[in-house]
Amino acid sequence: MSPVRPTLQVVGRRMDAEHYRLRDFLTRSAQPYEWHEAGSADADQLLEKLGLQGAALPVLVDVEQTFQGATVESIIAAWGPDYRSAKRKHYDFVVIGAGPAGLAAAVYAASDGLATLVCDTDLPGGQASYATLIENFFGFPEGIGGAELTRLAARQAERFGAELLFLRGVRGSRMNGHDEPVGLILDDGSEVSASVVLATTGMDWTRLELKGIDDLIGDGVYYGAGRSEAAQCSGQDVVVVGAGNSAGQAVLNFANQTARVTMLVRGESLSKSMSAYLIERIEKHPLIDVHLETVLTELHTNDGALSGVTFTDSAGKMQDQAVDGVFLCIGGSPHTEWCSREHVLTDERGYILTGQDLVADGKLPDCWPLERDPLPLETSRVGLFAAGDVRHGSTKRVAAAVGEGSMVASLIFSRLAELGVSY
Repeated sequence: MSPVRPTLQVVGRRMDAEHYRLRDFLTRSAQPYEWHEAGSADADQLLEKLGLQGAALPVLVDVEQTFQGATVESIIAAWGPDYRSAKRKHYDFVVIGAGPAGLAAAVYAASDGLATLVCDTDLPGGQASYATLIENFFGFPEGIGGAELTRLAARQAERFGAELLFLRGVRGSRMNGHDEPVGLILDDGSEVSASVVLATTGMDWTRLELKGIDDLIGDGVYYGAGRSEAAQCSGQDVVVVGAGNSAGQAVLNFANQTARVTMLVRGESLSKSMSAYLIERIEKHPLIDVHLETVLTELHTNDGALSGVTFTDSAGKMQDQAVDGVFLCIGGSPHTEWCSREHVLTDERGYILTGQDLVADGKLPDCWPLERDPLPLETSRVGLFAAGDVRHGSTKRVAAAVGEGSMVASLIFSRLAELGVSY
């Protein structure tokens, strides 16, 4: 990825879904920028200075050029090398998903001289890129921002020769004989093959079934809680739904930016799913109000815009509250639609089984073709590994994901040797 540029100036509408996507991209890329809300005095002054009154929004002002109607795609295309097309037809190693596990694997594989490709439907970083500060990651006693950590990891992978594809994921696969490469079909219809594949595709947010919610997604209601929103919500009332570490970090991020936060938790405590240090800070923060055994039951609008919510506790007591934003951090389902269930076995929730988790009653599955047992983190398809959140039994921690990705990088050579490839 390109180095961070000087601070950008951006004019847009905070409540517009596409403008939010651009703002989220800049934040998760660790790119400094100043946001000017369309219609404000400073926004009008900036546009007048540039002679862009009436220009298509959002307008993004870089040191080298100005973008009208800026999109994530147009910015990526202008800022760096081609991050949308693979340069080879075949790779030693392809990583599907550019979260911490995938980037770690790419760094080590590329540094060992393997032709390595990393592709992702989104930007590098995965869920980690949304974390304002990762405080329990080894080697950073003061913590490090998730976006900064993953941006540096992506640059490191590139430095060793790995190719990175952004906004270009894998939509399908061709898995023939176990001694043949795995074929991967990219979003644009092009294909690449790989001797070894690692799936670090993470998970998609669980959809919340509420009347009218689809009309408000990106316009007052958000899946996840991007850091770009925190400063914009200063002094406002927001609701965060969820009880995991991502929800806890989001709640603290909003409150530290002076937003008044209502946290809705379905369970009876936070301790089952959240780190103790986050719980302690949440309990002490004067701007955070936690409601246990409570669910979001209704969204209210005024002239099509979000105006309030209703939430209900386990006793059936309902409470209405005016809000400016709702952020849903309620876990997810594994992102595995690209692979065949005939070849890649999963648990009942869809998470990919690996290693000894494939053994049932002392027996390997019928689809396993070799006399040896699966390698650690290897799936039921020989040569296809899985790591991070998509894997059954993962711990949902950045450090654990990095460790799993690093482990796969060391196992690649065992698989290449089986294929008769030596390095």
